[in-house]
Amino acid sequence: MIVSCKNEIKKTQKPVFLIGNWIRLNDKPGNQTYENWDLNFKGIGYTKQGKKTSFKEILSIVTINDTLNLKVEGVNEKPTFFKFTAQTDTSFVCENLKNEFPKKIQYYLDNQHLKAIVSSEDFRIDFVFKKQN
Repeated sequence: MIVSCKNEIKKTQKPVFLIGNWIRLNDKPGNQTYENWDLNFKGIGYTKQGKKTSFKEILSIVTINDTLNLKVEGVNEKPTFFKFTAQTDTSFVCENLKNEFPKKIQYYLDNQHLKAIVSSEDFRIDFVFKKQN
């Protein structure tokens, strides 16, 4: 007898497309934003203005009760968790409707670019990253 757990494995498959060092293409003049993800699905996002770091967040993909979550630290006093609500091999959407902003975060691959949208009901910020060599 063969027992398949294929659906369960797929459900908690971490998004390998994130891994790498990314640089934002659509930044404000004078800013340069980076997002770096390692093989353990731990990441750091930061923005530099000249030589000074103006923004920094610690990111990680964690499993809680068999569900993937994006954990964001360093922005609020306590870590903020965004629960995965949709996922494919090249994208995911995660949400935390109790968070002021954003309520929804979407990552997806588009050609060779990593795109992210952070949004609430009436506002969104689009990020376009390209992989650094």
